[in-house]
Amino acid sequence: MTYAIIRTGGKQFRAEPGKTLRIPSLQADAGESITFDEVLLGSDGTKVFAGAPLVSGAKVTAEVVKHGKGDKIVVFKFKRRKNYAKKQGHRQGFTEVRINDITLG
Repeated sequence: MTYAIIRTGGKQFRAEPGKTLRIPSLQADAGESITFDEVLLGSDGTKVFAGAPLVSGAKVTAEVVKHGKGDKIVVFKFKRRKNYAKKQGHRQGFTEVRINDITLG
């Protein structure tokens, strides 16, 4: 089974062909093809390619499926006996991508 560990948006994701990932928001339109060059580790099913820190010549191509916002989280700040309470909501944006191809050096 071919897979790769990629880094985007300050986070790491395991990418496999045909798999859909929710990654931090990217500036790309839906249907557009994008390439991830920061491949940290990859495997073709028999051999494992480990980078130091990146695997040279490796890349992962994906197609943008959609953009959206995640579930709402509530940020509540409170200080007792000080008449201070602050409630704030947040929805983090994401980009959903479908992995098409993995090329390992």
